[in-house]
This record gives sequence, structure tokens and C-alpha cells, in this order.
Amino acid sequence: MTTRQLDLTGLKCPLPALKTRKALSGIRPGERLEVRCTDPLAAIDIPNLIKETGDRLEATERDGDHIIFLIERAQAAPV
Repeated sequence: MTTRQLDLTGLKCPLPALKTRKALSGIRPGERLEVRCTDPLAAIDIPNLIKETGDRLEATERDGDHIIFLIERAQAAPV
């Protein structure tokens, strides 16, 4: 399973969610995306985005100022 990295360090709301959405649209079902953010609002925005897209949030961790999300692309993207 392929995991792509997306470093959004330093970006402020709404850019982390918008760039995560765009990155997810560019990967295949079953692939994973690791997103690294520093914006505290991403802890709310990205899980909400994942609920909206139907993808799966596998893990969320904090590493100092960073929030790291591991997202698996859904097998069938909702319309």
C-alpha cells in the first residue's frame, strides 16, 4: 500500500483542508495520505473533511506543534 506525504506546515485555515482535499483527489482508492499540519484548526477541519469525502481517517497524532493525519482513500468516492 502506497503512502504519500503532504507537508502543510505553516499554512493557516482553510488551506490545510483545501490542499488535503486536492491531494486526496489525486490518489487511488486504497492508497494512503499522511498529512502534517501546524494549524490547530486542522484538528477540526480535516476530520470533518474526511467525513464529507467518505475516506477513512486511520490515525491522528501530535508531535510537538505538528498534527499528523493518516488517511486512506475510499474504495468508491461519493458524488
